[in-house]
Amino acid sequence: MRRLWLLPCLLAAAGAIAQSFEEDFEGDKPWKEVEAKLPRYPKPESLLSFQVSPAIPLSYFIDAESIIPGPDGVVRYSLVVRSPSGAENVTFEGMRCTTRERKLYAFGRPDNTWSRNRHALWEPITVGVRQAEHRLVLYKEFFCPEKVMVSSRDEAIRALQDGMHPRAAERYRSGGDAGGD
Repeated sequence: MRRLWLLPCLLAAAGAIAQSFEEDFEGDKPWKEVEAKLPRYPKPESLLSFQVSPAIPLSYFIDAESIIPGPDGVVRYSLVVRSPSGAENVTFEGMRCTTRERKLYAFGRPDNTWSRNRHALWEPITVGVRQAEHRLVLYKEFFCPEKVMVSSRDEAIRALQDGMHPRAAERYRSGGDAGGD
C-alpha cells in the first residue's frame, strides 16, 4: 500500500518532462499569421518615397503611420504607387521576411476607403518580374534586409528616410549582390 503514492508522483514528473521537451521545440510549431487590421487610409503628409529604378516612371510611397512589424514575422504597410499623370494605386500589404513572400490584404478605393482582398494569398516576391520590382526593393533594402525583418516602425521609417537600411547598405559596400538572394 505504501508504494501507491509513488505512481502519481512518477506520472506527474513524466508529464513535466514531456512538457519541458515540447517547450524546447516550440520553434518547430507551424507558423500562424495574426489577423491583419486595416489601417487608416494614407494621408499625403505621412507618405515616404522610395526609389525603385530610374527606368521606371512611377513614384512609390509608403504610409509611415501604417508600418507594423508584427509578432508573426510579417511587416504590414500601405503602399501608394503614382503615375506621372497623377493616377494612384493604393494597397495594404504584408511582407514575410523569412520566406520572401507578400500578401495583398486590401485595395484603396477612390473615396479613400479600403476594399478587402477576398482572395488574399501569400505569393513569392520574385526576382525579375517587372511589375513586382518595388516589392523586391522594399524587401531587400528597407523591410527585410538580409532576410531579417525590421524590429520597429521607427527602424523602417529611418531606412526609408535614409534611402536604404544600414544592413542593406553594408551589403552593397561589401560588394555583395543586392539583387541576388
